[in-house]
Amino acid sequence: MTEEELIDDIDLLDEESTTEDSPQLYEHLRMEVDRGQEPVRIDKYMSEHVQHSSRNRIQKAADAGFIQVNGQVVKSNYKVRPGDIITLMLDRPHYDTTIEPEDIPLDVVYEDDQLMVINKPAGMVVHPGVGNFHGTLVNAIAWHLRNLPSYDPNDPSVGLVHRIDKDTSGLLVIAKTPEAKTELGAQFFNHDTHRSYQALVWGNFTEDTGRIEGNIGRDPKDRQRMAVFPPGSDIGKSAVTHYRVLERYGYTTLVECRLETGRTHQIRAHMKHICHPLFADERYGGMEILRGERTASYKAYIQNCLKLCARQALHAKTLGFVHPVSGQQMDFTSELADDMQALIDKWRNYTRNIEMTK
Repeated sequence: MTEEELIDDIDLLDEESTTEDSPQLYEHLRMEVDRGQEPVRIDKYMSEHVQHSSRNRIQKAADAGFIQVNGQVVKSNYKVRPGDIITLMLDRPHYDTTIEPEDIPLDVVYEDDQLMVINKPAGMVVHPGVGNFHGTLVNAIAWHLRNLPSYDPNDPSVGLVHRIDKDTSGLLVIAKTPEAKTELGAQFFNHDTHRSYQALVWGNFTEDTGRIEGNIGRDPKDRQRMAVFPPGSDIGKSAVTHYRVLERYGYTTLVECRLETGRTHQIRAHMKHICHPLFADERYGGMEILRGERTASYKAYIQNCLKLCARQALHAKTLGFVHPVSGQQMDFTSELADDMQALIDKWRNYTRNIEMTK
């Protein structure tokens, strides 16, 4: 088993439960601590000895109870000793995550010899994971670049620079070369990129603009959801979202969100935190009727809206970065996905009809 496959396995924890519901465990990695090793935290030791790993991923596996030392579960602060046998035990057999090219259509917005910008449709998983080992964006990219000898879809030094959720539509940049990925990755890390999203959220806003700040980390009550913790907290990672009201529909609002950071589910979690969940976002409570009337006709109207756009109403609309080779500023804009545009049109018509009856 390669180190890259280990990282894929740990990433799968995002969609899986802990060992409490899965008593049978399978060994995915075994390593012995070197002789003469000084006591050091296991998350630090593993991140330094497993190529392409990260301390955060190791901590995630330890928190889920999947890292053992000498047959006993340990936390990420356990200090390793010479001769310790470290194993990664997951609640599923090892799955071959080798990325194979698949003939899946791509909406390529821009392409040159260094990078691609793609407009991802809602419903497409970006990277293989539990339940989605095929039909992903990276499988489609592998097919699109199948005749490019220098591009290996299984090489982590090329490919995706950032990700968006399965049910979020919009723009992504892909690096074709290691140099391009390193440079673009640095821009994302240093927050030098420009990204904006459009979202339809529940409720009205008092102000036209606002700023949301709060650490984002795994929700201890639901591992498939992120939660917001106080800024400066030891839990989660710092995150800042700026929003601007674009249109008001009374019970819902169309907003533009600009990210200072790029945390998992950042917009979804931050909007939930300020009591404005994204419309139709089932994981964060947006499928419920949170604002409006109690009439049967209004309930029927909302159900029709949910049929039009049966996923969180979120679109990665703009993306800007500096080209890794030419140094030129690159800015891209995409149209809203058809389902989200239809949803917004329906709310516009609803607002007009209300105003006409006054």
